[in-house]
Amino acid sequence: MDLIQIFKTPNPIIGVVHLLPLPTSPRWGGSLKAVIDRAEQEAVALASGGVDGIIVENFFDAPFTKDHVDPSVISAMSLIVQRLMQMVTLPIGINVLRNDAQSAMAIATCTQAQFIRVNVLTGVMATDQGLIEGRAHELLRYRRELGSDVKILADVLVKHARPLSSPNLTVAVQDTIERGLADAIILSGWATGSPPDLEDLELAKAAANDTPVFIGSGADWENISTLMQAADGVIACSSLKRRGRRDQPVDPIRVSRFVEAARRSAAAKVELQSVSSVKLHS
Repeated sequence: MDLIQIFKTPNPIIGVVHLLPLPTSPRWGGSLKAVIDRAEQEAVALASGGVDGIIVENFFDAPFTKDHVDPSVISAMSLIVQRLMQMVTLPIGINVLRNDAQSAMAIATCTQAQFIRVNVLTGVMATDQGLIEGRAHELLRYRRELGSDVKILADVLVKHARPLSSPNLTVAVQDTIERGLADAIILSGWATGSPPDLEDLELAKAAANDTPVFIGSGADWENISTLMQAADGVIACSSLKRRGRRDQPVDPIRVSRFVEAARRSAAAKVELQSVSSVKLHS
């Protein structure tokens, strides 16, 4: 996955638009216009704050279906993504929760979005939706059938879940890349808003080799300088919202503050690598 080609930077910062409840979800409010208006406001706030990309996800549709959402959700998300593409020029990705990767791929392909996030691409995870099995074989064949070049960002040992087999991070990363053919890896903490351990990020990066590794949760302007040293990019949401609460809208001031901290960290990492390279060859 060429991060520079997609995001115009080797260390992308991706913000998340949490869609208000969509049709057929328990908290659906009856107005798609209200959902679209909120999504547009958040996308503009993220873009004005300086992020390099955006993920759109049906976050407020909880409790989630396990692996197949209602067709109305697919229709609504397709319409919303298309509208957002008219508002901002950033690369856009799709995450259809809990794990409807084929719908995400279909939406992304039809709207010309650049990437999707898949919570469980390989392995079996015990979740609050029940057992979720990775279906990389179906997703990769479906992408080829569509003639699509949409990239797959795959979680490894995803949050809000526990693996049924031994949770060996190195093996999980390697399997997700080599057997699941993920284009990039995402590592999160145990829950939404919880950051991954630095040691786990370092292990994942070592196992991933040249495949990009993203921080998937819990990053804020206080810890990003540490976490970014062991990652290629970051997906941020809760810390970018008013008062850091995920039920609140995106705050462009918090976005700017986070982006500034993340960029400083990325620049410091490049400088450190340059110094190490000079010492190594001197």
